[in-house]
Amino acid sequence: MRRGSFQEGTVDYAAVGATQAADLMGYPPEKSIPAEASWRIGSGEARFTTSADTLLSWAPLRGAGLRVSDVRPASGPMYSGVSFDAEGAPVAPSRLEADQRFDADGTPYVGAGTTIRVHGRVKGLRADAQLRVISVTEEPRRVGYALGTVDGSVVSGEESFAVDWRDNDEVWFTVRAFDRPVAAVYRLLPPLVRRRRRELFQGYLRAVSPLFASPS
Repeated sequence: MRRGSFQEGTVDYAAVGATQAADLMGYPPEKSIPAEASWRIGSGEARFTTSADTLLSWAPLRGAGLRVSDVRPASGPMYSGVSFDAEGAPVAPSRLEADQRFDADGTPYVGAGTTIRVHGRVKGLRADAQLRVISVTEEPRRVGYALGTVDGSVVSGEESFAVDWRDNDEVWFTVRAFDRPVAAVYRLLPPLVRRRRRELFQGYLRAVSPLFASPS
């Protein structure tokens, strides 16, 4: 099992780890709009392993039409920071010694403390941002991570991705998020935040679910 997380104070919002809270949808961080969705994407160990690898190689973001660049892993072989339990409550700091992995293009996989830039548009509106991986979980039946905004985004907040291989052998993909509008258009028209989030969720699903895989 591998768990890692990045320290608070490195992102542009206060509620670090709130996507892990069970009551996110009912009690989101102040002035934020919460969202969550889960999809059954298959069953069995092979599906879980493949989906977990897809998740850790930034595929969800690319599936949403975003270009990932300037991937900068946290410096040093060891990383320590705040962690969260299953209910989203902070626990004692932990340390993680991560073996760096790379995708076919040489891009580093997701790792705690990694900073990335994304570029693109969602529903015609700019979606450029700098993001940081604030936590990573790699367990025998669960893999996931959370991304927090650092600067330059039209919204401020966090989103988490997880693939679970459940006891009934089903594999599920879950995304949870909260967004506080930053750009003027989103502050003036809050429904656009929800529309943006729905579009992102569908893009993430396209990347992870075999139902959307391109024919060979």
